[in-house]
Amino acid sequence: MKAYEKLLRSNKDWANSVKEVDPHFFARLSAQQAPAFLWIGCSDSRVPADKITGTDPGEIFVHRNISNLVVNTDINFLSVLQYAVEVLKVRHIIVCGHYGCGGVKAAMTQHHFGIIDHWLKNIKDIYRLHREEIDAHQTEEERVNALIEFNVREQVFNLAKTSIIQSAWKKDQIPHLHGWVYGLKDGIIKPVCEMEAGSAIDPLYQYDNLG
Repeated sequence: MKAYEKLLRSNKDWANSVKEVDPHFFARLSAQQAPAFLWIGCSDSRVPADKITGTDPGEIFVHRNISNLVVNTDINFLSVLQYAVEVLKVRHIIVCGHYGCGGVKAAMTQHHFGIIDHWLKNIKDIYRLHREEIDAHQTEEERVNALIEFNVREQVFNLAKTSIIQSAWKKDQIPHLHGWVYGLKDGIIKPVCEMEAGSAIDPLYQYDNLG
């Protein structure tokens, strides 16, 4: 059996097992989408949002990219964010990084990797801002993981800087923003920061003419 054929067979087995437990599951799922969460995670195959949170299809709206970045010029991301906030009315947005992230580790080097260098510059900027504190750690693993936590915090702040979030905070007092880091070695999620809806941010980033 070819590798991709195994995926198709596993899909059928999964669908049949779900229907045995709940015959109306897929009819109900196809009728509407009403997740309470938007998950912004890393593309790493070891960090699937539903598996590590024990959630079912329909419960989490997911956006993933290298090193779970919130880039305010990324139209793909902004489209996901706007739909999740303005149409789905998610109550929580979670930025979830993971320890041992290869993208973050690469950003700490001077090595040329190709087109991804442009993406990793977002993380390099964070490293530059917190270099003294990060470099104070003794081992490379500790330094990488420290930057991973700083990166998650910065992406949560990047969310708060968007007009999409600020408008939703003003109108609906949602969503709440959360920064988490997942441990590949133990499977445990560590919360590292949180911003309640309406949290104060530097006035420089605030929009005063949102309807």
